[in-house]
Amino acid sequence: MPLGLRSKKKDRSKETSKLVESEAPAPAPAPPAAAPVAARLQFHTQLAHGSPTGRVQGFGSARELYGKIAEAFGIDPAEIMFCTLNTHKADMDKLLGAQIGLEDFIFAHIKGQRKEVEILKTDDVLGLTITDNGTGCPFIKRIKEGSLMDQTKIVCVGDHIETINGKNVSDRRHYEVAKMLKDLEKGQMFKLQLIEPMKAFEKLEPRSKGGTLPTAKISRGRETLRLRTKGPATVEEMPTEVEEKAIKKVDELLETYMGIRDIELAATMVEAGRDKKNPDEFAVALDETLGDFAFPDEFVFDVWGAIGDAKQGRL
Repeated sequence: MPLGLRSKKKDRSKETSKLVESEAPAPAPAPPAAAPVAARLQFHTQLAHGSPTGRVQGFGSARELYGKIAEAFGIDPAEIMFCTLNTHKADMDKLLGAQIGLEDFIFAHIKGQRKEVEILKTDDVLGLTITDNGTGCPFIKRIKEGSLMDQTKIVCVGDHIETINGKNVSDRRHYEVAKMLKDLEKGQMFKLQLIEPMKAFEKLEPRSKGGTLPTAKISRGRETLRLRTKGPATVEEMPTEVEEKAIKKVDELLETYMGIRDIELAATMVEAGRDKKNPDEFAVALDETLGDFAFPDEFVFDVWGAIGDAKQGRL
């Protein structure tokens, strides 16, 4: 690719490192800080399969949020698979991502029944889209209609992938698990151990009755709590319509290139390109904030194009 994005990113990283090591001035003593924004916000929460309503506050990341929910219900944080907003159903369009509306109701889906399946890989593409909860729980976000996995009815959307051929992948990121599945040899059998979300008992009333916020108050609102993998959470205005379109498109590109879906990651990438003037500057910004992913240049260029298309009203 003629732009040379990867080499420019590496050069800039070295310059930044040198500045940090030898030229950066010593930081001035910070004045006493006010309580973090997250500590002043309180959210209602329930276990998705049924529970009393609890309240959580004082979190700035997904990991801290799961810890607070676990504390509220007396469970191990590792039992939480994922959270949905304003619905107890395992609705992948309502997954908790980078933003939580200040009036959103959080439902935590916890691990339920284990199951095991053996599959003959008859196609290079399995038809799975993988995401994770940010704390070491990769799960299935989408199954492509008509795909090999669609024909394997025991495998369902929302299932946590615990092991692949006996190898535990519970602590792996979604892109690592997607690559492991992609690299499985065609024509061979492979085994998955899965954990499905705990199901509600049929006798329980729908969550709209008792304990939840009134329907009229469940909305995204004009402000959200922006969770960050690095750094404190902040209260921000909702993403603009242009940014929301860009985030959706980038999330689709993540699925195309990497077989994953991750709204938080997509939002971070769009945020990184907000004030950049060209794809080279954008590539440097991605390398500084998301260097662990080692995105290929072609992907970076397509993401830059998607952000530009959104700004120009072409999405």
